[in-house]
Amino acid sequence: MPVTDDDGLRELLSMDPVAVVGCSTTPGKAAHDIPAYLQDHGCEVIPVNPYADEVLGREAYDSLADVDEEIALVDVFRPSEEVEGIVDDVLARHEDRGDVDGVWLQLGITDDEALARAEGAGLATTQDRCMKVEHGRLIA
Repeated sequence: MPVTDDDGLRELLSMDPVAVVGCSTTPGKAAHDIPAYLQDHGCEVIPVNPYADEVLGREAYDSLADVDEEIALVDVFRPSEEVEGIVDDVLARHEDRGDVDGVWLQLGITDDEALARAEGAGLATTQDRCMKVEHGRLIA
C-alpha cells in the first residue's frame, strides 16, 4: 500500500539523491520547477530526460539504466500509462545495483499495480502527491 502517513512521507523525502524521470528543461512547468525547488533545498537531483542534454545545470540521462551514480528515490513526472515501464526499470536497477529505495509518483500520476510490484521488492512508494507541497509541509 503506498505511503500516505506523514512519517512515511518524511522517510521518502529524506531519500537522496533523487532521479527525476521526465525532468523538464522548461521553467514554469511542474517537472522543472519542483526539481529546482528540491535542488534549492539541498537535494541532489539527477535529471532523466532523453530529449535534453542538461537540466538544472546537470547532465540529463536518457534512462535510469544510464545513470552511473547511486539513486535513492525515483520521482516520476510521466503519464500514468508509462509508470509500469518505469517501475520495470526501477526494479531492474534495484536488483542489479542494489540502489533505489523508493518511488514517488507526482500529483495526478497513479498506478496501483506497478507500485504493488515495487513494494513487493521492498521499496517505499507513494502516488498522486506533490514532492514540493509535501516537503514544504513536512520538512522546510
